[in-house]
Amino acid sequence: MPPRRTKTDAQRSRLGGHFDVLICGASFAGLTVARELAGARCADGSAPRVLLLDRHEIGAHQTSACAAPTEWLAALGLERSVLQTFRDLVVHTPHTTVRYTLPWTFSTFDYQELCSLLHSQNTAEFETATVQGLGDASGPGAPITVRTDRGEVSAGLVVDALGWQRVLSAQRCRPPAAPLSRGLEVKASGRSNEMELWVERSIVPAGYGWSFPAQDEVRVGVGSYDSGFHVKQPTVDLADRLGRDTVNYQGNWIPHRLHDATEDNVFFVGDSAGPARGTFSFRCQSTATSR
Repeated sequence: MPPRRTKTDAQRSRLGGHFDVLICGASFAGLTVARELAGARCADGSAPRVLLLDRHEIGAHQTSACAAPTEWLAALGLERSVLQTFRDLVVHTPHTTVRYTLPWTFSTFDYQELCSLLHSQNTAEFETATVQGLGDASGPGAPITVRTDRGEVSAGLVVDALGWQRVLSAQRCRPPAAPLSRGLEVKASGRSNEMELWVERSIVPAGYGWSFPAQDEVRVGVGSYDSGFHVKQPTVDLADRLGRDTVNYQGNWIPHRLHDATEDNVFFVGDSAGPARGTFSFRCQSTATSR
């Protein structure tokens, strides 16, 4: 894992300044927005000054099983991140097992490598900082101020790509009452040739389990549409059933309802906008489009 670039406590440098665009969050959605701005121009013909903020180093904080249609990855120039590709999806229920031939292939990928490749396609500056919220409101047309743990930054355009919490919204998402699913998985050493799902109430009453191989590891987890249902023990049980070690846990809340894409002159993208889709929880990966 890459080291944090910022220091702690009194050693931390202050952050400030004005930018044309401020992107808060440097995972799939934030990096894709920065990529799309790489060829943009301001009204005077100059390149916009873009700042990316995230509390983690880019690619250092994976929270999902990381699989996407292979064509998407190729269209974005991210082929080097692909770990394993699948033509079929195997679905297990208590009564039968079905193998579906997919209309396109899916690939698991290396999260850190994918983020690094996306980041290489933008011209934005990057800083590690924890975004805390919006600063004091200004008049129409005035720059928007964002508070961080390193100081305040302002910009003419601000993007919240920080995930399900909608940090820059006046109404943040707070579990378990918010429209959120929850997911957890282990990343165990091993190999498999099958991308699999389990739709069984004995595993999770409202949700599904999965096993996504990624070259030398297998990502096994459980997702629940009921935010009040705890998924750790079901994840352990499914991993034990498959003979996988229960190590290297990762997970997150997953929004399953669309929110407003703009609020108080802030744009919300990725999980901040809430676009989770169906069984695969495509979420902010669907933000990524090729130019």
